[in-house]
Amino acid sequence: MAGDSRHSERAAVAALTDSFVAGLCDWITIPSIGVDPRHHVDVRRSAEWLAGELRGDGWPEVAIWGDGPALPAVFACWPAADPEAPTVLVYGHHDVQPVDPIERWEHPPFEPVISGDEIRGRGASDDKGQVAMHLLAVKAHLAATGQNAPSVTLKLFVEGEEESGSPHLRKLLEDHHDELECDLVVFTDTALHERDAPTVNTGQRGVLGGEITFFGGTDDVHSGRAGGAIPNPATALAKLVAALHDDDNRIQLEGFYDDVREPTVREREDYAALPFDERKWLAHNGGGAQATHGETGYSTFERIWVRPTAEINGISGGYTGPGLKTIVPASATAKISFRLVPDQRPDKVAEQLERFVARHTPNGITAEVTFRGEGVPPYAISPDDPANEAVKEAMELAFDQPVRFARAGGSGPAAVLRERLGVPLVYLGATLPDDRVHAPNERVVVPLLLKGAEAAAHLWRMLAKAEIAKRLSR
Repeated sequence: MAGDSRHSERAAVAALTDSFVAGLCDWITIPSIGVDPRHHVDVRRSAEWLAGELRGDGWPEVAIWGDGPALPAVFACWPAADPEAPTVLVYGHHDVQPVDPIERWEHPPFEPVISGDEIRGRGASDDKGQVAMHLLAVKAHLAATGQNAPSVTLKLFVEGEEESGSPHLRKLLEDHHDELECDLVVFTDTALHERDAPTVNTGQRGVLGGEITFFGGTDDVHSGRAGGAIPNPATALAKLVAALHDDDNRIQLEGFYDDVREPTVREREDYAALPFDERKWLAHNGGGAQATHGETGYSTFERIWVRPTAEINGISGGYTGPGLKTIVPASATAKISFRLVPDQRPDKVAEQLERFVARHTPNGITAEVTFRGEGVPPYAISPDDPANEAVKEAMELAFDQPVRFARAGGSGPAAVLRERLGVPLVYLGATLPDDRVHAPNERVVVPLLLKGAEAAAHLWRMLAKAEIAKRLSR
């Protein structure tokens, strides 16, 4: 029976491929750059485009939420015929990153190009391609099952501010709690490990960013007149930065690792089984770095998925122009960011950093620590969760091969969704880490989106099974 269903859903996806590609290309032409106020009108156009597609597909309830301070978000609901069926909320976003540097693009970023099996353009992968993938999945599911409504009640929530850090997401979730009520969230903004090594993501790291500034005097001073006789903020800050990690690359904030949740044996086994070519990884993911590096005792995948980090993102102070200017600078600043893992909290790490800075501030220096927002919490779900197992099974049906679990090293609003909606969150996406998201020449591989749509179509049927539905309702 599973084989018949696979063939039906695959055939339904194949029959809809041309219209899917045309629709996605049309959506990409809208420059919905949410971080740029000049393009806020385009974010609304993008929301209106999506709402129009949903209505055309037959979704009975479609709304644009754009009356408050948040950029327009799109909500849709399609109730299942069975009122006892679980309710699943699919999350994604329709805003896109800026296109700078424009000169690095091989074609205009909002004039999508089809090249072989790829669509190239801003938003093709992150996240319009994956939202469109889920729209395709619903149509394929209905065609394959012959139903007039999905097997589970489906809700779609596509925000317009994810690339801005989702500043109004908590407010949206509070204001629309009743509409968004569900039993499970499916998060679309996620990638596979490799094209030939599909994975199901089980979590994302959190993030906290800030600045540390050391002040000495009120003005830069001639080093011949005062050098060696007054504290140098740049030197003091360099010593603090050097003290941030020990020789095993462990972070030296007191209590930093107290709340770190270790990965399970099953997760570590899955990570170890994934293909890894260090030279290729360094070239494509490591920015051309010469070697891998990190906390002793952990693999590269573990370092970027399940271990916390502290990175100095930039240091400035004094004179940095051409030639030489012999001064003792009045101040120096380091920009710092932490990637956090379950069960760390951004507010607690902020306090740990403030104590660390206080301990490493020498006499004659005044320290100031500032943070950019409240940070993003980390999130992870057990690979053994029944909904996760269903996603894995659906992916294996679509990809015709074993699928392993992985995590994402980046951050997103998964923890906020989980916290505010109070239900489990799983991931289902089909893009690639080298899709050049946030960079020039973004692309998406169409056959992978089609497999992702097929997997989602399987999932809606599978989640309606009595045993899974019963566990979701607990």
